[in-house]
This record gives sequence, C-alpha cells and structure tokens, in this order.
Amino acid sequence: MAIDRSAVPEELTWNLNSLFASDEEYRAEYAVVEEKLAAIAAYSKKINAENLLDVLKLRSELFRRAENIYVYANLKKDVDTANAKSQSEAERAAMLIAKCSSAASFIEPEMRNKFSVKDVRKFQQSEEFKDFTTVLEDFIRSLGHMLATGQEKVMAEIGAYSGDFRSVFMLLDNADLKFEPVKVGGKKIELNHGTYMNFLQDRRQDVRERAFKNYYAEYTAHLNTITGLYSASVKRDVVHSRLRQYESALDAALYREQIPAKVFDNLMASVRSALPFLHAYMRFRRKYLKLDYMHMYDLHFPITDDYNLELEFDEAYALVEKALAPLGKQYIETFENAKKDRWIDVVANANKRSGAYSWGTYDSNPYVLLNYTKTAHDVFTIAHEMGHAMHSWYSQHAQCFEKADYPIFLAEIASTVNEVLLLKYLISNSEGEKKRYLLNYYLDMYRTTFFRQAMFTEFEVFAHSKVERGEGLDSATLSEKYAQLNEEYYGRDVVNDPEIAIEWARIPHFYNAFYVYKYSTGLTVAVNIAKKLLSGEEGFAEKYIRFLSSGGSKPPIELLDELGIELTKKVPFSVFMDEFKETLDAIKGL
Repeated sequence: MAIDRSAVPEELTWNLNSLFASDEEYRAEYAVVEEKLAAIAAYSKKINAENLLDVLKLRSELFRRAENIYVYANLKKDVDTANAKSQSEAERAAMLIAKCSSAASFIEPEMRNKFSVKDVRKFQQSEEFKDFTTVLEDFIRSLGHMLATGQEKVMAEIGAYSGDFRSVFMLLDNADLKFEPVKVGGKKIELNHGTYMNFLQDRRQDVRERAFKNYYAEYTAHLNTITGLYSASVKRDVVHSRLRQYESALDAALYREQIPAKVFDNLMASVRSALPFLHAYMRFRRKYLKLDYMHMYDLHFPITDDYNLELEFDEAYALVEKALAPLGKQYIETFENAKKDRWIDVVANANKRSGAYSWGTYDSNPYVLLNYTKTAHDVFTIAHEMGHAMHSWYSQHAQCFEKADYPIFLAEIASTVNEVLLLKYLISNSEGEKKRYLLNYYLDMYRTTFFRQAMFTEFEVFAHSKVERGEGLDSATLSEKYAQLNEEYYGRDVVNDPEIAIEWARIPHFYNAFYVYKYSTGLTVAVNIAKKLLSGEEGFAEKYIRFLSSGGSKPPIELLDELGIELTKKVPFSVFMDEFKETLDAIKGL
C-alpha cells in the first residue's frame, strides 16, 4: 500500500520556494498578472516601430510570471492527484494561461500587417532587440501559417481547453483506474502503476502473467472512454494543422521545431532496416531463458538475477554522480546541490502522478518528480530526469528568457546521455554475470527507447492519417493496427498476447502528437555523444556543455551539427546501430 503524502520525509519532497515562498505569495501573483493582461491589451491596434520592443518585453514578463503560477499549481497537484483543491488550482492556472494567450494573440497578426519581412530583419540586427532575435525569426517562419487577428484570438482562447484530452486521461489513469491485486504465494499484493514493472521483473512467469492480465483488464474496462479521448485528441491535431495550412499533423509537428523531414525519414528507415537485429535479440533472449515461446510479459525481467541495484535513494544518487564525472567539475557540483536543495520529489506516495518528469520555470530550480522503488530502472530514471534538469539549469543560466527554452527534440538528448554514461560506467566496472545483466539492460534500452518509441510513432502516423483521410477511429481498428505493428517489431519469437493490442490505450504521450519519435532520435544522438565523451575526444566535453547552455538560441539541427552529429545524414544512425550489434555480440560471447 502506497504511503500517505503526509508520511513522506521532508528531505524526500521538493522545496518549491524557488517559485513561491508560500501559497499566499502564489495567489497574490495572480493580481500582478491580471494587471499585465490589461497593460498588454492596451497595445491592441497600436503596434508600431517605436513601441514594438516594449510590447515584446511586456509579453515576456506576462508569460514568465504566468508560467510560475501554472507550474507551481501543477507541481502541487501532481503529488496528490486526488486532492480536489489542488485540481481546482491547476484548472484555474490553466485558465490564466489561456487568458494570457488570448490577450497577446493580436501581436503577430498586427506585426504582419504593420511590418515587412525587411523591417523585421532590421529589428533583428538591432542591438536593442538582441534578446528577441529568435522570436522574430519564428515570426518570419510562421507567416505562412498565421491566421487573421480575430482567428488567432479564437485559437488562443480554445487552446488550453483543446488540450484537456490529456488532462482527462491523466485523471482517469492516475486517480480512477483501480487494478485487481496480484495473488503471490496465496497473498494479494497491490497492483498500481508503481508496482506493475516490479511484477514484470519477477522471476516467476505465473506472477508476471497475472500482473499483465490484471493490468490490461482495467484498461479494457475503460476502452470506450479512452478511445473517445484519443480520437478527439487526434481530430484536434488534424483540425489545427489544417487551419494553419500545414500538409499534415506530422508536418506541423516537424515544422514547429524546425526538424527537416529528412531527419524523420532517416530515423524510420533506420528502424525498419534494423528490425532483424531486434528479432535476433528476441531470439537470443528466448533461447537463453529456455522458453519455447516468449510472451510480452517476459520481456522485462533481467536474464540474470546475480546483479541488482536495490539501492536506497542516497546510494543510487551517489552512483549516478560517479558515472557523470566525464561531464566536468561544475556539472557534478550542481548535481550535488540539486539533491541538497530538494529539486527532487522521490517517494511513490498514494495518488501521486505516475512515472517521472523534470519541470520548472526560467525563475525556478528545475524540479524532478520520481516514484523511486529501488529497482535498476529507477536508478537509471534518476540519471535520465536529472539530465533534463541539468540541461534546463545550464540553458537558464546562459540564455535570456526568450532563448532559454529548448525544443522537445533536444530535450531527450541530455537525459539519455546520462543514462548511457551510467550504463557504460557500470559495464566497465563489472564482469561475468554482472556484465551480462548490464549488456542486457543496454539492449533493452535500445528495445524500449529506440524501437518501441518508433513503433509508437508508426501507430501515431496511422491514426492521424486515417482522420486526415476523413475516416473515423474506433477501438477495434486502433487495436488491430497496434497488434500488427507489435508483431512486426518483435518477430516470431514473441507471442503477440491479445492484451498487448490495447497497450496504445495506456500511453499518455499519445495525447502530445509526434512526441515519442524524439526518444528514438534522442537515444541515437546520446549514444554518439557518449562515444565521443568516453573516447576522450579533445575538447568535446566543453562542446557538450556549450550545447547544454545553448537552450533554444539556434535551430536544433544546427546545434547538433556543431557537435559533429548530422542527423540529415545516415552516419549517426549507422554508428548507433553498430553499437547495438556489438552489444548483442558481446552478450552472446558471455
């Protein structure tokens, strides 16, 4: 039974004082934001060359303050999703963000009517606009997808609410779904999001099977509701992309983050060409475990139990810190301070949001949510989420507010570099069965972070393409396609269990369209970066810290090119797959 929030030791909870010192200070900030809303509205239909800088500065201040309110409210809600007061505060904060978007929605349309591209280029070259060069560049890029002033206001008004599909799913997933306990040795043990993976890592196949079936039975019971939510979310994506005159929802997602279609195509082609290697890994795993057939619930437990990472949180954190030593003294010192200053909420208490994330604002510490349960997976989650947090810390300290926020495409790189460094550190300090365990873990990282996320992406492309063709989505069609993809990816050595056909129904990232492919590209880039760091390539560690410090100051592909990793070419994908083949050969050799 998960413990009550009030029983969690303070040192294992996050300290939100870098956002607001108290709830009273947080609520008082609403009044300040309301004043800024009125101030920015006063510029409507009055933008000119003399006041444009003032307008842009005021908008930055408005959103900077509102973001602090929004993040604070949601961090408080996520540690107890059943708390009605916290839910209400989060809803109120979301409405505030919608008000801000609506109030400022006139700016770009009026700029379009008032200034030529030549005018905007002159602003970019001016010293006084130096903090807004990327803002102005984004404006120029968006001209072909911008609506009229009134239409932009409508889009801004409905923006917060059209994102509620994910919020509703998260409420259902975290607060309402109740899973049948798993019988183990005659006793019933609680099954929830936090314990599910523990069950799948149990050495007893019957325990894994019961947990797997109990888990998916609850999603099956709510499948019609979840299908409705996901279908509406996909329709939202398609409608928005059409209104802004993109070729497709995928095209819109790539364009927003300045990702060339060639990068996406290289990724998906690389995945499909590498499926025989994934099948070979599945075959090795099945034979090593002496199974006639391997079920989906047999994929998660380590092939050897002679090595474990059942560490207390402090021990796990110290281990991760050692592994990150190649990143330099400043990185390690900041990493240590993060724990002392309570950036991290550690314990899986009752009604806490499942999973893990890193989140914060320009003015706050980066905050990390964990549900730590002393598994190897959770140790790697520390490395992963702190990679996000450290990326944010570096970018916030090096860039102005307008350039600090890096796109999601880059976000999954820093986090995964940390995971790979931790894994390489452990492998280099292990032998025999311990090394076999870690090599297996590395192969599973490829399976889950590269192959599985690419499979998710193919599913997203399928769902969005159907709606774009004017076809409807239903649970049978979605589940049939998911089962087909699962069979293609995992091959003949894995039983395509009936329950796995509805796995799509439990993936929250699907409500943020075309997010998941970035895990695949992130791992690809991370493996390339880790190889360079560990090879001792001269000056590369400094280059990497500059990359972390760059935020969103340049297009993501340009920043990666500066690291010598060109995703518009096939070389990084070849380096990445060579590592997978070498790891598979190594584990076979043991």
